[in-house]
Amino acid sequence: MNMTVSLVYADPEHPQWLDLELKQGSTLKEAIRHSGILHRCPTIDLKTHKTGVFGKLAHLDHRLNPGDRVEIYLPICVDPKQVKRRKPGD
Repeated sequence: MNMTVSLVYADPEHPQWLDLELKQGSTLKEAIRHSGILHRCPTIDLKTHKTGVFGKLAHLDHRLNPGDRVEIYLPICVDPKQVKRRKPGD
């Protein structure tokens, strides 16, 4: 039995939103590999990029449900501690 999930990668230069047909019980990692996004966006490194489902962090072995939205997150470019220290208007 198959299911449909979406895969999102919000790269500002090459945003991706893909709809995928997968086998029921597929993992997040299987969805990413099946999508071909690693070939389209070779800067994605699954060792350093965090992944999730519907805005919640999830490991690559997470089992997906029909309708899930797989997300590949961009690395943080700014130290969150530094952002807090900045004054408004800086």
